[in-house]
Amino acid sequence: MGGQSNYVPPPYIPLGQSDSEAEVVLHNDDIPVPARPGISNDGPAQWSSGICACCDDMQSCCIGLVCPCFLFGKNAEFLGSGTLMGSCMTHFVMWALVNTVCCLLTDGVLLGLPGCFISCYACGYRRALRLKYNLQEAPCGDFVTHFFCHLCAICQEYREIRERSGDSNPPDLNLWVVTAPPVQTMESSST
Repeated sequence: MGGQSNYVPPPYIPLGQSDSEAEVVLHNDDIPVPARPGISNDGPAQWSSGICACCDDMQSCCIGLVCPCFLFGKNAEFLGSGTLMGSCMTHFVMWALVNTVCCLLTDGVLLGLPGCFISCYACGYRRALRLKYNLQEAPCGDFVTHFFCHLCAICQEYREIRERSGDSNPPDLNLWVVTAPPVQTMESSST
């Protein structure tokens, strides 16, 4: 992520609400003062990006697609609900290994069973994130969101953590930079 852009995604509008209902113009007298940053007094706040806005942050999108256990572990570590390695390995075991075993042993009949396990595990972290930032349960319940859109939900949670944490220790996805040593040459001695 060489340069940070100033792009701000449009606000999330729930399915049952139209654009005109979502636009509410407040006068300076009517603006509520939140008790904490990101928490409003009049109900749950909106997510900073939608569930399908994965391509807004290509780095987290690619990592979430290739190695979702790593991104899940970073989210859990930031929330203080687990360690990077512990949550990452638990996610890997539940997602990859159980999914593969169920698919191979039952010829694909029990393919949805691992989705239930990982959804039960991951929805607790999503609930913790929603409570921390007073977010609404959108687009569906936490379990349903992770059951049907698990990879997108992990990416959305990462974007939300990064957006709301500001400069106060956001999770970093940068990998280590490895550089080659300078070229060494041998000098011949003339003795």
